[in-house]
Amino acid sequence: MTMTKEEILKAYHFRHATKEFDPSKTISDENFKFILETGRLSPSSFSSEPWKFVVVQNEQLLNKIKNSSYGAASKLPEASHFVIILSRTPLDMRYDSAYQKEQQSKAVPKERLKRHLEIFEEFQRHDFKLLDHERFLTDWAIKQTYIPLANMMTSAALIGIDSCPIEGFNIEKINQLLEEEGLLEDGHFTISVMIAFGYRKKEPGPRIRLPFDDVVKWVK
Repeated sequence: MTMTKEEILKAYHFRHATKEFDPSKTISDENFKFILETGRLSPSSFSSEPWKFVVVQNEQLLNKIKNSSYGAASKLPEASHFVIILSRTPLDMRYDSAYQKEQQSKAVPKERLKRHLEIFEEFQRHDFKLLDHERFLTDWAIKQTYIPLANMMTSAALIGIDSCPIEGFNIEKINQLLEEEGLLEDGHFTISVMIAFGYRKKEPGPRIRLPFDDVVKWVK
């Protein structure tokens, strides 16, 4: 059944960065797998899919994250589910990495692959200059992880589930913690962003957004 535009906009108005979650309410497995699937199906540049979604359920690790992240401190343990989005590092993001060659071979027919990889190199080396500094490839990958982040928050809102994106953490500290847990796969991943999911404890205040005409410019 197709949703109406009004129903979709209603979900967008419903969604907000939930500050307090109701600890008595839990998201069903079916609903949470649906949310994760909308993240998995997200688009990415050159079909690189530079992400991994780590669903943290281990209480000890959740406590470590809570104590190491001021952004997560008020969401744990009240949130029903907690996800860390990891981003691939330059080890996997360079055009000539084993990971990218495998990804591109899946996305492009064999007879076009050689030329496609040449275009990919041109894009990274000259168009976006991603090879000028190692951090550029990292940032390029992290930017892409915000696509599934947004998709998961929106799909959650469409079924009445709240969320909160979290950037309130020190990257080096969280990476060290995740490395100790063996989650960064020997430098192939880095922390990008966190998301808490659950149900709001109370209704939010009024939403502040710039007027439509301030953010949309028509060029005719």
